[in-house]
Amino acid sequence: MRRSDFQYSLPEELIAQRPAEQRSNSRLLRVGPGALLQDRMIAELPELLDARDLLVFNDTRVIPARVFGHKPTGGRVEILVERILDERRFLAQLGVSKKPRAGTLIIVGEDRLEVLGRDDDLFELSYCDDGGVQAFLERAGQLPLPPYIRHQPDRADLERYQTVFAREPGAVAAPTAGLHFDPPLFERLAQRGIETAMLTLHVGAGTFQPVRVDDLSEHRMHAERFHVGAALCAKIEACRARGGRVVAVGTTVARALESAALAQATERTLSPASGETQLFITPGFHFRIVDVLLTNFHLPESTLLMLVSAFAGYERVMAAYRHAVEQRYRFFSYGDAMLIDPSEAGVNAEIAA
Repeated sequence: MRRSDFQYSLPEELIAQRPAEQRSNSRLLRVGPGALLQDRMIAELPELLDARDLLVFNDTRVIPARVFGHKPTGGRVEILVERILDERRFLAQLGVSKKPRAGTLIIVGEDRLEVLGRDDDLFELSYCDDGGVQAFLERAGQLPLPPYIRHQPDRADLERYQTVFAREPGAVAAPTAGLHFDPPLFERLAQRGIETAMLTLHVGAGTFQPVRVDDLSEHRMHAERFHVGAALCAKIEACRARGGRVVAVGTTVARALESAALAQATERTLSPASGETQLFITPGFHFRIVDVLLTNFHLPESTLLMLVSAFAGYERVMAAYRHAVEQRYRFFSYGDAMLIDPSEAGVNAEIAA
C-alpha cells in the first residue's frame, strides 16, 4: 500500500482543541466484526468487555519537552526534545532559520546547550551546566502540545494532557487513548472483574512527523524506548489461560507488545523485554499479542492510522473514519476514541452483560 491510500477528508472544526469536561465522557465508536459500527460512550467500556479480559496501559509521563532559546548571535531556536539519552545528552528537533553545526552553543536563560552532531532530522545536544537534562527541562521547558492544538499550554493542559496513571517520565506526547480513563471508570472495571496492567513506551516527537515517501517500504520509522516487565507477561499468560483477550489501550501499547513479541520463538507468548523499537506496522502485519485495540482517531497518512488499519483491516477502518466524520466525532489527542474488537467474543460479552 501507499501513503496516499491513508488520506481522508477531515473538517478542521472536528479537531478537538480541548478535552471533554470529564475524561470518561468522550464518545466511543465501537468497530465490531464485519461492518458493525456502534456509537457508544467511553463510560460504557466495562460493559463492552468480558470479565476475563486484560486491559494494558502505557504509564509513560509527558515531560516539559519544548524549550525556547537563542544562539549567541541572537537567532531564535525552538527545541523539541525527542528523547533523553543520558543525564546530560538528548536528541531533539530544532526549529531554527539555519541549521547549526557541531559545537554551536544554544542559550536558554542562564543555561547553555551544545550541539554535538546531527542524525537526519534530529540533533544531539549536551547540557553544559551543573545538574542534568531532566532538571533543566523541569525548570525551562513547556508542555509539548501537538501542533494541531492551537492554544498555548495552560494549567488545565498540565493536568489533562497527562494520564491519571502516568509515572515514568520520558514521553514528549501523551498516550492519548489512556487520557479517557479516570478513577470512576477504573472502579467500574474492577467491579466487573476486569484486570489491568502497565508497560512503558516513551512516545517520541517522531509520532507527529509525516511519512514523506509514498512507498511505505522506504519509510524510516522513528525509534522509541519501551519496557515490558515480568509482571505484565505473567498477567498476559494468565489472561490466555482463562480464555480472555488482551486489550491494548492505545497504539503505543500495541507497538510495545508486538515489538516484544517479535523476539519470542513461540506464537502468542511473551517474555520481559526492554530497548528501542523502530517497528513500523502496516497492513499485512501479523499481530501476536493484541486482540482488541482502544485508540483515538489519528491524522491522515500517519503511521498510527497505518497501524490501526493493519489491526482491523484497511476497508473497515476507512469506513469507520467516514462514519466518525459524518457523526461529528472529535479527532486526535483531545478527541474521542474507537474500540476495535474484530471478534465475535466482543458481541457475546455485550449480550451477556
